[in-house]
Amino acid sequence: MNILLTLRILGALLLFLAAAMMFPIPFALIYNDGAAEAFLWSSGISLICGLALFKFCRSERELSVREGFAIVSFGWLFYALFGALPFLFSGAIPAPIDAIFETMSGFTTTGSSILTEIESLPASILLWRALTHWLGGMGIIVMSLAILPMLGVGGMQLFKAEVPGPTADRLKPRIQDTAKLLWGVYVFLTGVETVLLMFGGMDLHAALCHSFATLATGGFSSRNASVGAYNSAYIDWVITLFMFLAGVNFSLHYHALRGRLREMHRNEEFRIYLGLTLLAIAILIVANFGSVYESFFDNLRFSAFQAVSILTTTGFGTADYELWPVLSQYLLVFLMFIGGCAGSTGGGMKVARILLLFKHAQVQLFRLIHPRAVRLVKLGNTPVNRDVMQSILGFFALFMGVFVVASFLLAASGMDLVSAGAAVIASLSNIGPGLGSVGPTDNYAHIVPFGKSVLIVCMMLGRLELFTVLVLFFPSFWRK
Repeated sequence: MNILLTLRILGALLLFLAAAMMFPIPFALIYNDGAAEAFLWSSGISLICGLALFKFCRSERELSVREGFAIVSFGWLFYALFGALPFLFSGAIPAPIDAIFETMSGFTTTGSSILTEIESLPASILLWRALTHWLGGMGIIVMSLAILPMLGVGGMQLFKAEVPGPTADRLKPRIQDTAKLLWGVYVFLTGVETVLLMFGGMDLHAALCHSFATLATGGFSSRNASVGAYNSAYIDWVITLFMFLAGVNFSLHYHALRGRLREMHRNEEFRIYLGLTLLAIAILIVANFGSVYESFFDNLRFSAFQAVSILTTTGFGTADYELWPVLSQYLLVFLMFIGGCAGSTGGGMKVARILLLFKHAQVQLFRLIHPRAVRLVKLGNTPVNRDVMQSILGFFALFMGVFVVASFLLAASGMDLVSAGAAVIASLSNIGPGLGSVGPTDNYAHIVPFGKSVLIVCMMLGRLELFTVLVLFFPSFWRK
């Protein structure tokens, strides 16, 4: 384990964070909200610590897989700790555990919040809160790959550790070019949504906050009632569309923007994702009709928004789904476990994994009937490597194991069974709202510090897909 090289790259990441903290300052000055000094101090501290690590931690060795895992895991931890400074220095969130919870929720694109009066916070703090989503969405590490050559190391190890899903697809031979393309698509979609939301009546600040949160599938809103506060069908449909797009593998967006729309049709995971979305909307419409909504168009609007919001793990809300029929609530909980596509900004177990698990089960049943037959698990027309399949089975076992253990710990801290389980799956899948005391109209402020600490770990595990973090706890990982 090359600790010096790891610390050097972590220092570079802190330099990026210091630069990002300057972005809300113009808004702090325009709105005169008094938070500019907090961002200057936060940026300065991050800059000094980053420069110290970058300058004094030098190494001639190459970057290996071990360093890749360590950099990604500790990079997220560093960002949560240093990213909490603006909340602390501005007084918006005075308690350190709460500030770290809110920041980890932001960078992991979870969207769980301990804030009770969001609209009373400074405008620049709300923008920073949304910006943590946007930076964490495509990945802090992927962004840094575009300039990693200055460190003299390769970036594929970081890319494999960071990019969500069973595989990490390259769009270009050089990993830096791939990172630039992914971020180019990300910035383009963010800009388009921002403009469309401003056409719907939002000012630039609100449009940026909601666009950052949408494309990152995060869910932090600048309003107490989330997107529902605008009571606008136009805004609801714009955000629904971009939440859906954010749940799609971003390599498919790249192909689509280049006119290769057939790539989406050929992609089996995308077809299943689209089918799941439409099926979930249809079931919610039937379940909610009459008992919740009399108008078909209102039913379609709110059902579509909530189905896409939960499936993509965004977590925005326009309705209190705890007032919906039990069938609707059960369906939304089921969607929480699935998440978006591999290579998207969405959380959850990913559509590709769920699809391959079902296909694996189907093959096992087929072999019981035809023991001599040879039948492979395929994704599209491509056979799935046995190592990938074993990784998926291991991920599923770990995911359920962490869910059970974390739910037990939260229940032991005093939460009721429904709230504990919902809070854990909402954190592991990076969704935000759950059920019970952490439902769509509630928050996480009432949870004791121990419970918040458990959920902070769950958010990080979910964002980095378990293996990247848990491998650090094996003693053999640190041995030469």
